[in-house]
Amino acid sequence: MKMIISAGGTGGHIYPALAIVKRFQKEDKNFEVLYIGTHNRMENKIVPEHNIPFQSLKIYGFSKNIVQDIKNVGYLIKAYYKCIDIIKEFKPDIVVGVGGYVTMPVIMAARKMNVKTVVHEQNSIPGKTNKFLSKGVNKVFTSFEESNKYFDSGVNVVYTGNPSGDNVSNLKPIKKETLGFSKDKKLVLVTSGSLGSSALNDKLVEFLKKSKNEDYEILFITGERNYETFTKANKFSSNVKVLPYLDNLAALFKSCDLVIGRAGAGTISELIVAKTPSILVPSPNVANNHQYYNAKDLSDSKRAIMIEEKDLDGKMLYIKVKELLSKDNKEYKEILNNLKNTKNFSSSDKIYNEIKELVNDVK
Repeated sequence: MKMIISAGGTGGHIYPALAIVKRFQKEDKNFEVLYIGTHNRMENKIVPEHNIPFQSLKIYGFSKNIVQDIKNVGYLIKAYYKCIDIIKEFKPDIVVGVGGYVTMPVIMAARKMNVKTVVHEQNSIPGKTNKFLSKGVNKVFTSFEESNKYFDSGVNVVYTGNPSGDNVSNLKPIKKETLGFSKDKKLVLVTSGSLGSSALNDKLVEFLKKSKNEDYEILFITGERNYETFTKANKFSSNVKVLPYLDNLAALFKSCDLVIGRAGAGTISELIVAKTPSILVPSPNVANNHQYYNAKDLSDSKRAIMIEEKDLDGKMLYIKVKELLSKDNKEYKEILNNLKNTKNFSSSDKIYNEIKELVNDVK
């Protein structure tokens, strides 16, 4: 099988795309893939590191700047015709869009060339690009069953889950001792996403300082772009460790007692598979406020706690964390039990089977 896959902008789009690719590579030794992404975002670096052929498009998301958006239309048209040429040359059996504005010209070009197409939506509220593309693709895959209702009738929607979480099951937990923590103390991981958030970091300073005499330990990940400024401005007690970034964060989820972080779809899928209780602070600066709805899905089912960023302060968070980690806390136990009772299934397997069925229908 030959596949073109496209996703861009953030890890929340890129890593599900990579998980899909790895599933096909595992099953089919003759599988060929080409990844199409933006020229200046994360995928431009990450994808080649996985030895996956990569083509870039010069394309930008639309803004409220009319002059810039007129230029962006020009970039979109050029990207569309470039994709036509790529598809003519590569001759894919399937074209897969996994989120981000870069997928629009890729999927549109595939439809023009009568190539089968699917898109995967990671968030509980579908993004504008996927909503637009959904009416012309063969299948839409969703990470949350609740998402299905947001697509128009007639759209072939299949609940598959998010493949980002699939690898977590097979990951060996990172031992706390390797990061300088005690194996006998509870560990709280605080992270604000792959890019970090200075706004969230600033709100958490008081929590970190108030935790100095507690028996639990904290790993606080600032994000690389915020690390230097944050560490210069703040000093913490010995039970708090601050890092700019940690590779293979999902493996550490398995060793943590509590995670405090954003509510990106990839993070949520990994927490569910790892069975790790969390306090989710959805970013208010995302399209359609989708992180709020991602977090609400877990909060409503009592598999996590949600605190909106506008309501968050360090003292309140300190009290909440101390309460949750206290012995025999009923709320913590309920969350943990609900996570353990959430049945894991392989999203990658489901997507693989759906795509194989679609491609075999062509032939």
